[in-house]
Amino acid sequence: MSDTNTGVDPNGDDRLDPDEVRADPAARGVLYQSLARAFEHPTEDLHTSLVDGGVRNGLSDAIAQTPLDVSVPDLDPGDDYEGLSARYNRLFALGNAVVTDRTDGSVEKDGPVVSLYESSHRADATWETINVDLARAYEYYGLSVDEDERDHHDNLGLQLEFAGYLARREALGENDAAAARRDFLDRHLTVFAASLREELAETEAAGVYADLAILLDRVVTADHAALADRLEDDRSAGHREVTW
Repeated sequence: MSDTNTGVDPNGDDRLDPDEVRADPAARGVLYQSLARAFEHPTEDLHTSLVDGGVRNGLSDAIAQTPLDVSVPDLDPGDDYEGLSARYNRLFALGNAVVTDRTDGSVEKDGPVVSLYESSHRADATWETINVDLARAYEYYGLSVDEDERDHHDNLGLQLEFAGYLARREALGENDAAAARRDFLDRHLTVFAASLREELAETEAAGVYADLAILLDRVVTADHAALADRLEDDRSAGHREVTW
């Protein structure tokens, strides 16, 4: 995801005066960015950080800077690098998925075992509805999908990067960014993360990705609840507040 809005550099926290940055939302931005990296195809560096506990410790340290009540699973990959890479491919990139047709039994379909696209996890909205809403959200903040890695807007990594971006804007004092993140989580990531956690929990070959999905769901749920409470969210059930 690239930034065309010069008002805030989403990757520029290291060039800011620490006294001007709110620690809590900045740490939440780190959480979302770290989770985005964890759900990309693994690199050797990521594998090493999983093995030596660096990923787990970094996530725990970020959570400690917030009031969020979230525990981090062990995150032991249980594989060497080649094994982890093959596991990722089997889960998210290759092979046939077996899905249950509630009327006719189990059927096979082409594609990955578990999808990293929100539209595949939603029965209540179409691919177009989801992706148009996300495109509007990204464009409202001057963001666009990187042309070198063109992907659908409902990709998990893009959504996590956007949540982190909104958290960093809040960290710089933009209060509306907190409300935007609450609405974004409400409309997209809370449902997506819960479904991803459930699917990976039921997938025998999920390995460490089942634990990462548990952590993702915990972070998204806790962040959303904290934002709703802090912003005194009294919206009626089912109402969606549009901020873009």
